[in-house]
Amino acid sequence: MPRQLHLSAALDAAAGTPGRLDAAHYAGLARLAERATLDFVTLDDSFAAEPRRPDALAALARIAPLTSRVGLVPTVTTTHTEPFHTSISLNTLDWVSEGRAGWLVGVSDTEAEARSFGRRPVAPADDLWAEAADAAEVAARLWDSWEDDAEIRDTATGRFVDRDKLHYIDFEGRHFSVRGPSITPRPPQGRPVVAVPVAAADLARDASAGGRARVATAIRYADVVLLDAPDRAARLTAATELRLRSGEQLRILARLDAALPDRAAEQRLLAELTAPGTGVDGFHLVPAAPERDLAVLADRVAPALRSAGLLRPGYTGRTLRDHLGLTRPASRYAAAPAGSPAASPARAALAEVTR
Repeated sequence: MPRQLHLSAALDAAAGTPGRLDAAHYAGLARLAERATLDFVTLDDSFAAEPRRPDALAALARIAPLTSRVGLVPTVTTTHTEPFHTSISLNTLDWVSEGRAGWLVGVSDTEAEARSFGRRPVAPADDLWAEAADAAEVAARLWDSWEDDAEIRDTATGRFVDRDKLHYIDFEGRHFSVRGPSITPRPPQGRPVVAVPVAAADLARDASAGGRARVATAIRYADVVLLDAPDRAARLTAATELRLRSGEQLRILARLDAALPDRAAEQRLLAELTAPGTGVDGFHLVPAAPERDLAVLADRVAPALRSAGLLRPGYTGRTLRDHLGLTRPASRYAAAPAGSPAASPARAALAEVTR
């Protein structure tokens, strides 16, 4: 039996087209993706001024209660932001979606965006991705800073949390220092799924410093890589290299244009999706007209893939990690020896609520 594909899709408006600000629009698109049993949807974001583009994380948090299975993965930029706030916002998305949150890591690399904040000039790409790696490390530590059973919620004693199961993360890095712990309980997934965009050119021997730094971030922190490659041969080469440098848990999805104006385009897409020997786990589909293309995907492309045994007939799990076949990570602090720095309780930070 052929291995089933992992599929996802972008909800963004086509380049040069104003976005939409109404929740019903994005909820409708997400439901189409859900009807096609896709693993997740993404919504892009940046600090560049674009007409009517919503805040991606807020928009997906709004439509989380309007969907039930599809994963929700906003772009959240690590430049000009604080990793503590990023981790809390993504944790909240994981809670309101009941374990369907992900994070597409982005950086801000233009002078115009830097001037909007006025805190510092734009940095080189390799420095931006090194900062993104630190932000991913801080987020993971903060998600782990509450053990899974830290909440007590005992009304008889008035104890909300077991303070011995909260931990300082004590991160000291080149870009920021964060003590922690988080102010919200551990996410339902343990950690939301982290996705990093990588181009095949980033893996070449003559790759730029920024490209190499982006790959290093992906290798160390990504659960999913969204791979840009110009053709199948480049896709296979890049995917092979990524697998040699990463663990077995990494899922590699190749970006694929999914403009579906007619049956001929549907057949071309099916040919790409079913081509053997591409080295990837699946595809991230980028519609040209999301309402039209996602409807075609749900009504005709997905059924054809199911008939070929290449797509799940329905969701078998609830979380995004379930969809991707990823294990739920344990908290790094839960097994730390008593008295170690990692195991020191955050008594001062939460003394009032745990008294």
